Amino acid sequence: MHLVEVNGARLLLDCGLMQGKRKEAFERNRRLPFEAASIDKVVLSHAHIDHSGNLPSLVRAGFRGEIMATPATTALCDVMLRDSAYLQVKDVEYVNKKRAKQGQNLFEPLYTPADVDETMRHFRAVPPNTPTEAAPGVTVTFHNAGHLLGAALTTIDARLNGGIKRLLFTGDLGQKGMPILRDPDPVPDAVALVIESTYGNRLHPPKADVQGRLKGFIDDITQQKAKLIIPSFSVGRTQQIVFYLNEIYRQGRIRGVPVFVDSPLSSRATEVYGRFTQCYNEDALAVMANGNSPFHFRNLTYVTETEESKKLNDLRGPAIIISASGMCEGGRILHHLKNGISDPRNIVLFVGYQAQNTLGRRIVEGQSPVRIYGEEYEVNARIHTINALSAHADRAGLLEYFDAVRASVTRAFLVHGEDESCEALAVAFRERNAGEIIVPSRGATHAAF
Repeated sequence: MHLVEVNGARLLLDCGLMQGKRKEAFERNRRLPFEAASIDKVVLSHAHIDHSGNLPSLVRAGFRGEIMATPATTALCDVMLRDSAYLQVKDVEYVNKKRAKQGQNLFEPLYTPADVDETMRHFRAVPPNTPTEAAPGVTVTFHNAGHLLGAALTTIDARLNGGIKRLLFTGDLGQKGMPILRDPDPVPDAVALVIESTYGNRLHPPKADVQGRLKGFIDDITQQKAKLIIPSFSVGRTQQIVFYLNEIYRQGRIRGVPVFVDSPLSSRATEVYGRFTQCYNEDALAVMANGNSPFHFRNLTYVTETEESKKLNDLRGPAIIISASGMCEGGRILHHLKNGISDPRNIVLFVGYQAQNTLGRRIVEGQSPVRIYGEEYEVNARIHTINALSAHADRAGLLEYFDAVRASVTRAFLVHGEDESCEALAVAFRERNAGEIIVPSRGATHAAF
């Protein structure tokens, strides 16, 4: 959440859910740091839940303005926010069963499907590269960010003192050369820059190794008659994994191994991906030109029904199971980990960033046992990561993008990163002598221009 006050208007850049320790996350998500009714418009960079997931709380608290987003982001939010509300309700139901037995006060969900219905009525789909008035003297334009279907770099152009001042907000900046989506657009003439820094202190491994490693894991589970369990974000990362597996399938390498995408949200999101082919890069369009779908092949099954998902627990390997959530904080992946993480034949493959205080982070850091649904399980399965799949630009990508736009920048704000990542990137930016570089703290106020 970044609040921009300009020409008397209050524009909120993104409104995401914090993920992590249950109580801390719930309280922070519930207690917005401003009066919801005071916000004139939300300008949404993309649909990932850490950017869009608290919009229903904003509406529930009294927001009555527009939510500006690209058409693809609007379509993805329609499925992602409904899924989030479903999980909010189910999670509270599960916790309340235990609390009721212990005589404790019961929790309420952060928001419900009815709140999402109301939230979607506030959306205004704005096509990319189309300057749109957000307030008197203030224009918003979306540019391609890569990262996720519909994700936008956002410019806010404000008429101030007879001239135009531009703020550029990266949202999440995509990694160049990724499957499916086009590379981010460099956007000139920004005086103020708000840039993400998730990987500000790290480099991604070469992407050329991704297919080779996937093939190696598949050969391993085939020999072991085991499972390859992949916790994956339903929107964006799952489609990337399926794209790579499609390539391997067409090479004849996995035709005897069933692949299951066990996530209703993934299935619905993949349908949205199929509707917005204008966002695709040349590689994805080439697959379609040959009469193939990037997201379907003979071995692949999208699992939506709960009973079909439960059957996967008793499935004999080899098999590949892709399931959400990507940080193992909820969803069907918890059942697959519960049933598979103690088997040393299995492989659990992490393909995305694992935030602090999440189950995924604890597993990646080697903790054992881990607690799943209140029970402890030894981590005997082999744990691997493929960081090259990240949809975020790494340190080199962030520096490259900064160099492409910094000629006009007088003030840059580094956000969306853990402290060490933000600070490491800030050092590199300052070495470029490119104006004032700021790592803002939560709740701080700064002049943009």
